[in-house]
Amino acid sequence: MTEISFLGTGGSVATVERDNTSFLIKHSADHVLIDCPGSIVQKIKKLNVEPADIQTVLVTHIHPDHVYGLPSFIHSLMLTECQIDLFGSEKTINFCRRFLELFHLLDKKIKCRIRFIPLEPDQDFMIASSIECSTKRVPHNESSLAFGFRFNTSGPSMFYSGDTPVHPPLFESARGADYLIHDCSAPSRFFGEFPALKTKHANPIELGRYAQEAGIKCVIPCHFFGELKYSLAEIEREIRENYSGELIIPEDFMQITLKNMSDKTTSKI
Repeated sequence: MTEISFLGTGGSVATVERDNTSFLIKHSADHVLIDCPGSIVQKIKKLNVEPADIQTVLVTHIHPDHVYGLPSFIHSLMLTECQIDLFGSEKTINFCRRFLELFHLLDKKIKCRIRFIPLEPDQDFMIASSIECSTKRVPHNESSLAFGFRFNTSGPSMFYSGDTPVHPPLFESARGADYLIHDCSAPSRFFGEFPALKTKHANPIELGRYAQEAGIKCVIPCHFFGELKYSLAEIEREIRENYSGELIIPEDFMQITLKNMSDKTTSKI
């Protein structure tokens, strides 16, 4: 069984309801953390998971809202004998190493050890003990090489875009996936008002169109901007202009058990 738990669903500016986007994958006995923003330890514990239970961290890119909680996470484990496998692009991994060194969190006295594992675009690899994963480069942070990830287990497949505009090669890689968790930062009207968004984030109309064409069975938009005024109902309406599959608008601490699409359940703790 595979379960996704959203630790945050918001963009770079947190709100009262939504923190920065990150989530936890639980598959069998494996726990995988995707991105590591702030207050991460408390949020993990709210899911009744201990930080030491997490064997793997994937970092999509090095913008602050995806990585600034990493020192706090490792610091919470400084007295715990464990190993964390940290995956990302080479530039992302090098940044994370320097970031942790600033706080002396790689010193010998720190009992939690980090194994830094750099990845290339379109690389297949294993995470934890039972999850096949592959990378897909996305056009968001060119200076550090941003990645999306596809996850395959013995059950349904799932793809996470990371932060990105709609990127056709990503949808080709995600074709037929059971679940797509995808950047969908704001309604399309803001992309006309702020044209720079078009090269960094996705709007709902295009997300729905490409997901429909790629045969994605369930779309889960996330990374909702907190600094703009809009209703999530507007995002839902725009996705539905082109997309007829399952659609989940996630909330922080929502948990989704990945099953056959006719037998899917969601809950919020």
